[in-house]
Amino acid sequence: DMIAGPSEILIINDGAGDPRWMALDLLSQAEHDELASSILITTSRAMAEHVSLCVQEEIERLEKPYARKSIENYGIIVIAKDIKEACMISNEVAPEHLELFVKEPEKLLRHVKNAGCIFLGSFTPEATGDYLAGPNHTLPTGGTARFSSPLGVYDFMKRTSIVGFSEKGIKALGNDIARFAEIEGLQAHAKSARARAGK
Repeated sequence: DMIAGPSEILIINDGAGDPRWMALDLLSQAEHDELASSILITTSRAMAEHVSLCVQEEIERLEKPYARKSIENYGIIVIAKDIKEACMISNEVAPEHLELFVKEPEKLLRHVKNAGCIFLGSFTPEATGDYLAGPNHTLPTGGTARFSSPLGVYDFMKRTSIVGFSEKGIKALGNDIARFAEIEGLQAHAKSARARAGK
C-alpha cells in the first residue's frame, strides 16, 4: 500500500442488493491480512443481519487464515439513520476502498469527500480495481485519503510552477499580496508588491 498500513474496505448500502455479494467483498479485504478492516454501513437492520450471517457462512469456505482474525478484530457493521449519515461516517474513516453498494451510486458521489478509490454499484466489487479496471491501485490507507491520493505518474515527475503577472494584473492585486505579507510580518514582501502596484 502507498501509505504503510493495513488494507481497508468500507461499503455504503441503502438496504438493497445481494447480502452475499457484500459479505464476499468484506471478506476480500479481510483475506489480505489480519489487520485489514472491513466495514459495512447500511441503513437497513435486516440487511445488516443478512450480511453478518453471510460473512459467517462464507468465512468457513476460505483457505487463508487471515480473514477470520481480521473480521473478528476489525470487522464492523454500522446501521446509519440515513445515507447522508453513512457518507459522513465514511468521510471520517477515509477508506482505501469505498463501495457505493446502492441503487443510484452516482448520486452519492457529491457526498464523498475522502476515499482512495470509489467503486460504483453492486456490479463493481473492489476486485475489479485490483485486477482489471485500470486505475493505479496503490492507494492511501489508514485514513490518509483525507489528504493523499492514489499513486500516479505525477508522483514520479519533477514539476516546476511558473508564475507570470502583467502590469495590469500586479496593479490590480499587488495590494492584496501586500496585505497577506503584512499579516505574516514580512515587510519587504509587502513593499515589493506595493512598489509594483504603484502605491
